[in-house]
Amino acid sequence: MKILIFLTIVAFFCVCDASYGDRSQYYQNCVKNCKSSNCTEDGVQFQHPDLQPLPERLLAWSCHDECMYECMWKTTKAFLERNWNVPQFHGKWPFLRFLGLQEPASVVFSIGNLVANLYMLRQFRARVRRDSPNYWLWHVFGAICCNAWTWSTIFHARDFPITELFDYAFAYSIVISSLCCALLRFLHARHIIIRTLVGIFCALFFLNHFAYLTVGKLDYRFNMQVNVLTGILGGSSWLIWYICTRRYRKYSWKILVFQILAAVSLLLELTDFPPIFYIFDAHSLWHLATVPLTLLFYSFLIDDCISLRREKTDDMKKKLI
Repeated sequence: MKILIFLTIVAFFCVCDASYGDRSQYYQNCVKNCKSSNCTEDGVQFQHPDLQPLPERLLAWSCHDECMYECMWKTTKAFLERNWNVPQFHGKWPFLRFLGLQEPASVVFSIGNLVANLYMLRQFRARVRRDSPNYWLWHVFGAICCNAWTWSTIFHARDFPITELFDYAFAYSIVISSLCCALLRFLHARHIIIRTLVGIFCALFFLNHFAYLTVGKLDYRFNMQVNVLTGILGGSSWLIWYICTRRYRKYSWKILVFQILAAVSLLLELTDFPPIFYIFDAHSLWHLATVPLTLLFYSFLIDDCISLRREKTDDMKKKLI
């Protein structure tokens, strides 16, 4: 099921540098007139009282940015008055700013995911002993997730080329680390050298992908294709692990439910719609949906580590007999 949804995303995925909102002559003329009337060449002097930013200055909203924001709403209003659809601008829906945040709902829900990871890491440390198998593996995975959600928060707060790069790159770090952890879980009983080589390969592959994204213009299509392929491999690996272990690991149902719900939540990325109240769009709601999934996934990790440690203890006792 997850594979089908990923393939559907690929089929519908397209990248565009402009949208019909910012391509409209009305918007372009509005921005041009606003800049010429209110902005200096350095783009920081405001001559119009409506363009005076408050906390927005903390997030580097310049005079040009303010003109684009004001004209975005004027253009949206003009479209709606003609019974046209709500337009997108530069590939994004119009969002109401709050405290200078560009996409406030996505910011809040990204923070929610960050808090969920930190909370469950604390639960993990409280319930799983340090000498348990894979104890430090899941700490590394948790750190990767926390880093990614931190940059997701920053990117949705303010869209810059550097914040966009880090958001896309570190989002992929979660995808490839999930695949890596699935493979390492499969190879749990194998020699440490084999497991180390798998980890090194995944790390080098991520660094290579990150380096590619930093060269020239961000390649959205290639990044999506790599994410899709890695996600399919990771999801399939966990599902195969479930099939192989479901009879003697009663808690394994959690990873199955997690994979199914994660796949269903991706439907929000396909059903794109204008933001509700110009705040909640499909992408932000997808971020909201992943918060409880984080709790479920860590619950599985806790059960798995406890089970592995119990097996390890039993094996040691047998050797002593």
